[in-house]
Amino acid sequence: MADIVTLKDLCEELKLDPREARERLRAAASDAKTNPELSKARKPRSPWQWVKGSVAEIEARRVLQTNT
Repeated sequence: MADIVTLKDLCEELKLDPREARERLRAAASDAKTNPELSKARKPRSPWQWVKGSVAEIEARRVLQTNT
């Protein structure tokens, strides 16, 4: 089974507020041109989680690390 990275894991690692992180990810996922994999991976009403090492996880990390 593939390792899963959750938003909680990323928030603890990057020392971010989960509410602010969700806001950033929602905004980024709505821009499919800039973050295509993040947009594809987003499923409404489901937890923010990605397969470890996937392109979507890398995009999520990039979004969360900018303007920190």
